[in-house]
Amino acid sequence: MKQREPGRTVVNLRRAYFESRYGQLHVRTAFPSTGGFDENVPLVLLHDAPYSSRLLVPLLSAIGADRSAYAADTPGFGESDAPPKRPTIADYAAAIGDFLDNLRLRRLDVLGHHGGAAIAAELAIARPTAVRRVVFVGLPVHTTQERDGFTADPYPKPPVADGAHLRSEWARALARGGPGARVGELGLSVAESLRSGPNGWWGPAAAFQWPAHERLPLVTQPCLVLRPKDALWDATLRGQRLLRQADWQDLPEAGNCVLEASAEDVAVRVRRFLDR
Repeated sequence: MKQREPGRTVVNLRRAYFESRYGQLHVRTAFPSTGGFDENVPLVLLHDAPYSSRLLVPLLSAIGADRSAYAADTPGFGESDAPPKRPTIADYAAAIGDFLDNLRLRRLDVLGHHGGAAIAAELAIARPTAVRRVVFVGLPVHTTQERDGFTADPYPKPPVADGAHLRSEWARALARGGPGARVGELGLSVAESLRSGPNGWWGPAAAFQWPAHERLPLVTQPCLVLRPKDALWDATLRGQRLLRQADWQDLPEAGNCVLEASAEDVAVRVRRFLDR
C-alpha cells in the first residue's frame, strides 16, 4: 500500500511473515520510495501488550519517510503465532532476535512502547554491538504493590458467555485513554487486546514481572525516553536513575494513545535523536 500526501515522500507499507522460535512472526514494514534510505539505520518498533503492531501504523508511516522501519507483532499477539507456555520479557526479546537474524539486521535502532520498552531493553542488552540507540515510550518500572495489583486482577479477562469481559476491557480502555484519546482509537485498542484470546494476559504479566531495577542499568546505548501522561507516568520516572545515557522528554499533553494521536510529533522527536 502506498500513502501519498502533497509535498511528502511516498511511504511503502508492507506486511510479511518471518520464522521465529515460536512459529511465524508477523511484521509490518515501511520504507520510502525515493531510495537512499539505506543511509539511515533501520528502526524496529515494539508494541505494548496486549495489543499489536497495528496501533503502531501511524508512527511506522511517519518514520518510514526516510528509513526502513519494522513493527513486529509480539508472539501471541496480532497475527504472530503464540508460544506454548507463558514467556518472560527475555523470551519475547529472543523471538524478536530471531526476526533480526532472519532479516540479517546487524545494525539497528529500537523503539519500544510500555511492555515493548522492556523488550527493547532486553534486545539492547543481548545485542550491544547491533543495537545502536534505544527509544523508550514509557517504562514499566513497577513497584511490588503494582505487581501484586495486576496478579490479583489481571487483564485482559478471558471470554465469558455474558460478555462481562467486553465491558471490563472497554472500561479499562476508557480509564487509561487520557488526553488526546478518541473513541475510535479506544475501540481499536480493545479489539486488538481481545484478539489475543484467553492467554492475552501473558504479555502484561511479563512486563509487570520484568526486573527493571536490575535490567535497565545494563543498557549501555544512548537512550531517548518519551514520558507521556499515561498509565506509566509515575513508573517511567522511576527509571530515571537507572539509565546511564538518557535524554528525557516529558509529554504532559499526550496520553496512552500518544503513538496514534501524536505520531507526527513523536516521529520528529525520534528522528532528531536517531540522526544526531
